[in-house]
Amino acid sequence: MTAALQIDGLFKRFGEQQVLTGFSLQVARGEVVGLLGPNGCGKSTVLNIICQLMQADAGQVQLMGQPMMEQSAHAHARTRIGYCAQETALYPDLFPQENMHFFARLYGVPAAQRNARVADLMERFNLIPYAATRAGLLSGGWQQRLSLAVALVHLPELLVLDEPTVAVDVEARMDLWRLIEGLRDSGTTILLTSHHLAEAERLCNRVALMRGGKVVAEGSVPDLLARVPGQAVAKVQSQDPQAVIQRASDLGWPVRQHAGKISLLLPQPMSLREVVDALDGSKVSAVSVDPVTLEDAYLELVDLKHRLC
Repeated sequence: MTAALQIDGLFKRFGEQQVLTGFSLQVARGEVVGLLGPNGCGKSTVLNIICQLMQADAGQVQLMGQPMMEQSAHAHARTRIGYCAQETALYPDLFPQENMHFFARLYGVPAAQRNARVADLMERFNLIPYAATRAGLLSGGWQQRLSLAVALVHLPELLVLDEPTVAVDVEARMDLWRLIEGLRDSGTTILLTSHHLAEAERLCNRVALMRGGKVVAEGSVPDLLARVPGQAVAKVQSQDPQAVIQRASDLGWPVRQHAGKISLLLPQPMSLREVVDALDGSKVSAVSVDPVTLEDAYLELVDLKHRLC
């Protein structure tokens, strides 16, 4: 079956800065793929190229099997892609339905289908109580909810979400997660960028990790967790960090440091008492033991500066 999105060897330079260095990625139909990486690694540049807001210097993008570099690509992308950015692109003086009707016309939704499409989205996204509220007066979370509805008004075959929950509060983020989960479960194909690792872990079928303008690791969350050389992580505070590092090295436990904190990758799940006993003599003042998470995989595979051994 043809992939929904096939990206091969994208390169993009801005002046002296090479932003993309051979970026490649495939998104299957009905799959949610999370694109994660540090600021400046090229995530937004990739999305801009997919949405035809920017041209790549080299490489190929295919959407539903059709090359995006062809002359018809702009119209093809407009009708096949829904884009929800970090910053809303709503008209603040228009009501929610008016915003959706405007974008439905822009996307070429036939007049006979617009009313039913807008009514369905108003109900699905629980926007009916805000029908008489202008978009600019909605809270940030509700504006983002409306932006997501607008991105779906033309029934896109690919939904692109660029950090959709970055500027909303915790409650609004949870609401948006539930909406995205519903879209995922209904078979919507989604490419998602995020700085919330818990968001990617919860929503995505597969995660691609970026560094230096290309994908350096990808797979399901369990696949990525399996690449961490440990079954659990002990985070340790000590009056003598070097003693902890030396003792862990003697035990064969890989040591990682990030933001001034020491993490020990344990060969199997262990209790707090077992960890403290094993580090006997290291002046441990506090310790916690947690399962390996996507954050640990991210640090292991992307942020290489934290490694000590």
